[in-house]
Amino acid sequence: MRSKLNYLISISLNRKIKTKWFVIANVILCLVIISIANVDSIITVFGGDFDKKQKVYVIDNTEVSYDLFSEQIKITSQTLNKSEESSYELIKYDKTVEDAKKMLAEEEKDLSMLIVFDTSVDNVLDTKIITKEYMDMIDSQIINNAINNTKVALAIMQSNVSIEDINKIYAPVDVERVYLDKDKNSQDENMDIIMTTVFPVIILPFFMLSIFLVQMIGAEVNDEKTTRGMEIIISNVSPKTHFFAKVIAGNLFVLIQGILLVLFGALGLLIRKLIGNNNIVNGITNEVGDIISNLLSSGFGDKLIYIIPLTLLLMILTFVAYSLLAGILASMTTNIEDFQQLQTPIMIISLIGYYLAMMAGVFEGAAFIRVLSYVPFISAILCPSLLVLGQIGIVDVVIAMVLVVITNYLLIKYGLRIYKVGILNYSSSGLWKKMFKALKS
Repeated sequence: MRSKLNYLISISLNRKIKTKWFVIANVILCLVIISIANVDSIITVFGGDFDKKQKVYVIDNTEVSYDLFSEQIKITSQTLNKSEESSYELIKYDKTVEDAKKMLAEEEKDLSMLIVFDTSVDNVLDTKIITKEYMDMIDSQIINNAINNTKVALAIMQSNVSIEDINKIYAPVDVERVYLDKDKNSQDENMDIIMTTVFPVIILPFFMLSIFLVQMIGAEVNDEKTTRGMEIIISNVSPKTHFFAKVIAGNLFVLIQGILLVLFGALGLLIRKLIGNNNIVNGITNEVGDIISNLLSSGFGDKLIYIIPLTLLLMILTFVAYSLLAGILASMTTNIEDFQQLQTPIMIISLIGYYLAMMAGVFEGAAFIRVLSYVPFISAILCPSLLVLGQIGIVDVVIAMVLVVITNYLLIKYGLRIYKVGILNYSSSGLWKKMFKALKS
């Protein structure tokens, strides 16, 4: 039996791996992941320049607004972009507005803008922003905030307050967080950002691979039934051997694909480090990076020592559960269209688990989210997020594992009976009756 099982596993695995589509798909996937990791560098090669500062020409008819605006745009830019250096180059323009308009109109790229400050009796300061094309949202937010702050600073200065004092007024405040509950800390408070930005990216491969696993096993079993090759296979091996061969081959393929995805991601980051980069999302990545660094320095890195192994083991057990269920459902159907209808509930359950994992921080302290973390098929997605947030412990993860193991045992014990009946059944009429009869026998 073992030799036949190994033979079927190798045949099934080779049908998936030793094909042109597998090589082409992974080459494309590798290029896409590397491109995403280095998108700013790629754009730079084709003419983009993220290091080039945007020029802001200022005509200051008030004779005092330029210095105030220069300081305010620096403070505003640093606050919003989380960068020490401003992305704008301010130039005090000493010609007329018409000359500035002609200069902007002649530029090939919309990398400059003109700001005109005029004294206002009623409103302290009147301002015009002149650009060749539309401003993007970030530029608009930074410029308008800086202008409003300049107006307030000018009004304060007119009240005989020095520029140094004005700068102190607008300087960012260092906020010290104090928690009355000793179990609370800033790392846990910032964890919501991690859960809504970083974590969905981490669990997305598992979510996609589980769906792919179900579809792959279903398609292969239905293909063998459609071509009548199933009769030849079952005449030489038992349905049990055939069932386990499909499950093992499917899981091996998914694990290989998962390892390849990790290698593609590591390769993309390595290339990014070697060639350097111009960060297209500097503010977001810096903020998330700072939070991750703070978490690691606070001892969160020590938790990863047991979080990662537990998560991987739970995911592997869940992959087995998905493959067992997919094989059972596939044996009941006669074509891929029928199987797609049966697999819809599985897809919905997985999708619910994925969204619950992203919103886990919202349900802090809720009993139902903890109960759902025990549910097989979605526990592999929910448990890691709840474990990171501290809403469950290692014992809860072990309970979830035990429940998945029990589910796998039941699927093998009772699902194999259904598989034996359905694998050579080519009629959908009375199938459910045959299934329940098989379960009772």
